[in-house]
Amino acid sequence: MTLPPEPDNQGRHRRPGLMARARSNFLAGLIIIAPIGLTFWLIYTVVGWVDSWVWPFVPGRYRPAALTDRWFGDGTAEMIPIDVQGVGVVIFLLFTVLVGWLGKGFIGRAVIRSGERLVNRTPVVRSVYGGVKQIAETVFSQRDTTFEQACLVEFPRKGIWRIAFISTSARGEIAERLPQDADLATVFMPNTPNPTAGFLMFLPRADLIILDMSVEDAAKLVISAGLVYPNPKDPTGPAAPE
Repeated sequence: MTLPPEPDNQGRHRRPGLMARARSNFLAGLIIIAPIGLTFWLIYTVVGWVDSWVWPFVPGRYRPAALTDRWFGDGTAEMIPIDVQGVGVVIFLLFTVLVGWLGKGFIGRAVIRSGERLVNRTPVVRSVYGGVKQIAETVFSQRDTTFEQACLVEFPRKGIWRIAFISTSARGEIAERLPQDADLATVFMPNTPNPTAGFLMFLPRADLIILDMSVEDAAKLVISAGLVYPNPKDPTGPAAPE
């Protein structure tokens, strides 16, 4: 499992601050907890959905809750539940930071590898866990893996241009099998206003118009449906300096 590295202050050889280490441990904990928690939640949801269809056909006195109450109950009244909002959030944050700190150590990594080997041998669960793990590592990782540049792509027909993002150069089998002599780029073209959905394309770089605006500014332009330009005072000019 890929865990985010400790923050690196280039040019300064001083120890990261307490908040920086806590943030790094928190993100590492999310990468560990999210796949496990969501996998159990999905399985629990499916089991609950099946139960909702099956239990109506089972007599009430034979259901687990009734059997447990009949066998182990002492007839006393139930305790009044105490619900203090916010305590659970604090406990979750502290627990996540602790899990991230332990998971980044040698013993924690060994335990995670052993658990993943067991999960990979379990049908269905390995598919759910693997997908959720990839999503969690992509979302919460602190690595500098991001889009290279924003560009314009002529799509869906000639004369219509859409904003897209260059991920990297086409590699491996994709680059070998495509009948192109030019340099091929891996391009993601997002939809508006939901940039998480879109098209993955492999195009010659000569067919792309590279934009000077940053990837963040281009993403804002896509999400806002063209209402938020990098330079609001003069959209025809470059992005306003920060």
